[in-house]
Amino acid sequence: MSRTPRLVGRTALVTGASRGIGRAVALLLAEEGCRVSALARSEGALRELAAEDGIEPIVADLRDDTATWLALDEMSDRVGVPDVVVNAAGAFGVEPCASETVKAFDELFEVNLRGPFMVTRALLPGMLERGSGTIVSVGSVAGRKAFPGNAAYSASKYGLRGFHEVLVEELRGTGVRASLVEPAATDTSLWDPLDPDADPSLPDRADMLDASDVAEAIVFVATRPAGVEIPVLSIERG
Repeated sequence: MSRTPRLVGRTALVTGASRGIGRAVALLLAEEGCRVSALARSEGALRELAAEDGIEPIVADLRDDTATWLALDEMSDRVGVPDVVVNAAGAFGVEPCASETVKAFDELFEVNLRGPFMVTRALLPGMLERGSGTIVSVGSVAGRKAFPGNAAYSASKYGLRGFHEVLVEELRGTGVRASLVEPAATDTSLWDPLDPDADPSLPDRADMLDASDVAEAIVFVATRPAGVEIPVLSIERG
């Protein structure tokens, strides 16, 4: 017997939708009947993703304030304020504190912390006015646990957790929910430049989570009944 999709008639925005966790989330949300706006920088990858039913591409770089605000305004005019927002865009790097550059540090903050703030800031007023919505931000195990070489990345993800925890407190009683999903190492293309299987200090890809499993957890959070909140969900490979 086929299962009834859980999000028919709902709308969603997924950032970082061209690859990894973001792509997996966009596909699964569409499979659940959601009309998905998929935002990313890569036009080619988005065009391929948009071939799937229920997915509309938005080409924008979260590091470009003007382009992002314009894209989100156009999306809201076209489909309304999304019922579900998934902040999945992310950047990653491994470098010791003594050799990390200020430029790389700033780039991780731009994507991992400033980006989710900007998207949330743009769409939250409409969600509050409507009295409903779910904001899911993709954090990391490195946002609660220290690992060597993760100074910039951990700082950005710890910052995201701090922003999220304030958001949870501000949203109490509004009908709008916020969740932080913190996966352990996940096998995505972000690891490609590092070749983790060749570095004993990094986890093997075979031991990592699959992006589709993380997507399942995110959609689980997004499909809880009204009045049920999951402020933080940590995911590990079993």
